Amino acid sequence: MSSSIVEVNPNLRLLGTAHVSTKSVEAVKQQIEEFQPDVVAVELCKSRYDSLVSGRRLDKEGLLKVIKEGKAPLVLLQSLLAAEQRKLGIDEGQQPGAELLAAVNIAEDQGLEVELIDRDIQTTLRRAWKKMKFTEKVKILYSMLGEEDDEEEINLDEILEDRDILTDLMNELKQFSPGAGSVLIDERDSFLAQKILQINPEKKILVVVGAGHLNGVESYLKNSKPTESLAELEHIPKKSLLSKSIPWLIPLFVFGLFGFFVYNGSGVDLVELFTVWTLANALFAAIGCIIARGHILAVMTAALASPITSLNPTLAAGWFAGYVQLKVAEPTAEELQQFLKLESLGSFWSNKAGKVLLVTALTNLGSMLGAWVAAAGLIGGL
Repeated sequence: MSSSIVEVNPNLRLLGTAHVSTKSVEAVKQQIEEFQPDVVAVELCKSRYDSLVSGRRLDKEGLLKVIKEGKAPLVLLQSLLAAEQRKLGIDEGQQPGAELLAAVNIAEDQGLEVELIDRDIQTTLRRAWKKMKFTEKVKILYSMLGEEDDEEEINLDEILEDRDILTDLMNELKQFSPGAGSVLIDERDSFLAQKILQINPEKKILVVVGAGHLNGVESYLKNSKPTESLAELEHIPKKSLLSKSIPWLIPLFVFGLFGFFVYNGSGVDLVELFTVWTLANALFAAIGCIIARGHILAVMTAALASPITSLNPTLAAGWFAGYVQLKVAEPTAEELQQFLKLESLGSFWSNKAGKVLLVTALTNLGSMLGAWVAAAGLIGGL
């Protein structure tokens, strides 16, 4: 039997697949015919399943919602990760997740039960980002944004046949970013295993998971007891009191400083302090928007909004700049649909939907930097 298939017991079989391999789609069909399961469990969450079924489409209402809820960085990160995976699938003729959707479709056609056993992708991304150290975040972003001329072809079939290679690849990810590795690999292995154990054991179950999770899920099912419950694995860690208070420190400092000078009738030039605050905020927010190649009106909006929004942590300059970018350079239906299929970083700047998200995220980053620079300037001017 292929090393990508694991018999846990007579009623439970695991099938490890490459999410971009044509042969994986064929393997799913073969295993359903051969194993004759009652239940087909797939490594999908509801949101990813909906995206696959709907053709991974995005609409203007969804884009606006992303801007309003401050999720632009998360959506960009998710899209960049998908683009990296999609690069492997171009020559295979398959989009990532094709074999999972095939498993669902075949199961439904045959009247079999379908179980979606993966953790919600947004929860996974938020937990990964939360657990990563600052240096890890920088390394991850640099790696994804860096232009590499590595043309070496990857033989997916060879990787699938050698689970030791898969283990090495997973270990490399953990070494590169222990925080991200623990969430993307170990936590999901545990989550998948616990969801499998919740399915009626009297029924024959075929589980279709990415080959990278095969070793971990098998280990949890056969040997290990999860250290965290499903509720704990689905929990998004809340910000500490310190991290919650940090966004308010700068506005409190600025208002306190101005109030102190006015109350004491200090000879400090208040106009000069106001100018330092305004220029630093406006300049850095505008630079962020320019890097995102935002429309001139979006750049102006970023510059005008940042000095105000930096004094109100419930608002963000990027929201306003992104909204203006969306209105003045509205993506077409085709561009919205193509956004989730982009294959390189450069495409995010040329695609109007991607540009809206970049304007939102980079303007916010610039505004944040501007606020800290302005605060440092005010302290230095005392």
